[in-house]
Amino acid sequence: MSRLDKQIAFLTEADRLKTVLRATTLCDGSRIENSAEHSWHIALYAMVLAEHAEEDVDVLKILKMLLLHDLVEIDAGDAPVFGDHDEEALAAKEAAAAERIFGLLPDDQAKTFRAIWEEFEANETPEAEFAKSIDRLQPPIQNLQSGGGSWTQFDVTLSRFEAHIGPKINRGAPGIWEWLRPQVAAFFNARL
Repeated sequence: MSRLDKQIAFLTEADRLKTVLRATTLCDGSRIENSAEHSWHIALYAMVLAEHAEEDVDVLKILKMLLLHDLVEIDAGDAPVFGDHDEEALAAKEAAAAERIFGLLPDDQAKTFRAIWEEFEANETPEAEFAKSIDRLQPPIQNLQSGGGSWTQFDVTLSRFEAHIGPKINRGAPGIWEWLRPQVAAFFNARL
């Protein structure tokens, strides 16, 4: 296969991300989103909110991470953040998916894209920390807008939300967490 053949094969395979359904609904609650919509939306979140990162960050690198990070769901499926799944088994499935999907590309691009995905997964650089924070921010915003969305489905409580989501957002975007937490608390308190 030529370089262009490989690139088109990868792009065609990436189209399958549109068929991976997530637990989170759209803001209007009309339907659940797919993973491709999620990836686009959080890339937009990152462009708009980058000034709230804990450190100076490379926005282009973050956009690459956010556009690539969920491609593994083509093979591994979406694992809802409050769902019940084996983390080790999921990580192994996602690593195999990364090998297969990025392996469709020419070698140089496969290595580059895989490295970007691995950096996101490792969550050790300022860019990965902010990207992970934004990845965790978008679903709560959508749940607040849709009247609870997937929180209802997974019987999420405020304490569970704060313990599971708070540290992930706070790590790369503490100002955003300070803004979000009272809104989420008000939502859950209103339901009591």
